[in-house]
Amino acid sequence: MTEAITIAQDVSDSLPTDASYDEIIKELAFDRMIKKGLEDSKNGNTISSKEMELRIKEW
Repeated sequence: MTEAITIAQDVSDSLPTDASYDEIIKELAFDRMIKKGLEDSKNGNTISSKEMELRIKEW
């Protein structure tokens, strides 16, 4: 079984049995974003708060 399927099953198992398709997709996306953020942080792929403020002002 692939890691992606294992993660999907773990997330699915953590939800109520009446969870909607949209809720499942939302939880899978949230799980991925958290794991990606932690991976980026571990690898030093971050920016300072000041840099983020400057980038937001450019929006």
